[in-house]
Amino acid sequence: MLFAYDAARSIDLDAAERRIHEATQRQTIQHKRRAPSYLEYQPPPLRLSQEIQPINIGQCKSHRMVDLVLYDFGAVSVIYSIPIQGPFAALLALSEDLYDNEILLTESRARVEQIVSAVGDAAVNVHTVSVVEDYVIFRIAALDPPARPEAFCASHARDIARILRAERQSLSFQEVEDALSARTSYGADDLTIIDWNAALLVDREGNDVQAVLEFANVELLEMRYLDQKLDRALFEAYETLSKRSWSLPRFLGYYSADLRRVAELQVDNALLFEGVNNTLKLLGDQYLARVYRLVNRRFHLAEWDSSIIRKLQTLESIYEKIADQAATRRLEILEWVIILLIAFSILLEFVPLTGSHR
Repeated sequence: MLFAYDAARSIDLDAAERRIHEATQRQTIQHKRRAPSYLEYQPPPLRLSQEIQPINIGQCKSHRMVDLVLYDFGAVSVIYSIPIQGPFAALLALSEDLYDNEILLTESRARVEQIVSAVGDAAVNVHTVSVVEDYVIFRIAALDPPARPEAFCASHARDIARILRAERQSLSFQEVEDALSARTSYGADDLTIIDWNAALLVDREGNDVQAVLEFANVELLEMRYLDQKLDRALFEAYETLSKRSWSLPRFLGYYSADLRRVAELQVDNALLFEGVNNTLKLLGDQYLARVYRLVNRRFHLAEWDSSIIRKLQTLESIYEKIADQAATRRLEILEWVIILLIAFSILLEFVPLTGSHR
């Protein structure tokens, strides 16, 4: 179970690692900065493992270790593992228990706040962790009795769709087809099915696919968060553009404060957008690239990208209009100064020179 939060504008991962090392005990936390060779992070995220009291989730219990992943652009991902053995149908009950699970949501949010507090000023512009993106990855290491994943998928299609969508009721044929439409395999013995709420991996060694899904969940979170930030930025910029004030401080200030504020909004949002999109590179692995394209389609990341780029362009347009408005005001001031100087020089012609004569 994955929970991704945006906790700060940025995190200095090297400084955070030092702070965490100083503030925690070795036996309760492990940290590493390694990434699989097929995934290139710039820079590599900081991954921590903390020991927790197992959490009851329906008939299951979480593992005693929870992973936290810190990214330099301010996101923190909390990853819970829930071991389960038994019939495949048991996953439906677990799926329902995990859907909008308030216990895990509260626990994960508290854990993010705790780790952000522990890193101190290594986290820049810390804010309330209100935006969250959760995702469930069901991973089956082996099927009993052994079966080819494609055959298993065909015979359990309706059950898989209900598990992926946490639906107890029977789904229509169209809904089942849609839930299972984004699937791929590398070999004859593995299968990955990606839906918007959860994914199913039938793979004994699926760490690489899981890593791609983990990052995609963080990417979706940041796209949502950035979209909300841009909405607020556009509202503020529009309010600035709509002001009609001729007060002396504003008149003499030539809109410099307004321009600076809009420029800061532009830079902050553009840096976050570029940071998220340029963090992960898939190195020469066509299968993982295919997995990422599937999850991109499921999460509508391309649509989020287009929306954000359009709003950044709108913000740029507003900035240009404010700059034009400021330039117009400067010209108006200059014109009035020239008029006053001309008027003053004319008045001087009519003012008699006075002085004492003997």
